[in-house]
Amino acid sequence: MAVKIRLARHGAKKRPYYRVVVADGRMPRDGRYIEEVGRYNPLTEPKTIQLDLEKIDEWISKGAQPSNTVAHLIDIARSGAPAPEKKQKLSKKAQAKAAEAREAAEAAAAEAADQGEE
Repeated sequence: MAVKIRLARHGAKKRPYYRVVVADGRMPRDGRYIEEVGRYNPLTEPKTIQLDLEKIDEWISKGAQPSNTVAHLIDIARSGAPAPEKKQKLSKKAQAKAAEAREAAEAAAAEAADQGEE
């Protein structure tokens, strides 16, 4: 039996909330699990990571494999540092709008400097 430590998604549509669970690898993502070992809420500021590291270590010693995401959450929980924030990527329209605003601000600054010299 391949045991995995992974996230099980809960919460409403577009409002994710995750449980960190120990489950058989053949079970569905949100299906039956063996034990819940933590919780992760990415929507709070800062992100909430609650893990029972003793239970996780116990399961890993028994051969359970953490997923990449859970391994990253474990590293963050052990270090005590807050979860790093991802940079928001702007859409092409938003980038163009920001560039126009920047150019307008530069032009206004140059115009104000020219009027100040005269």
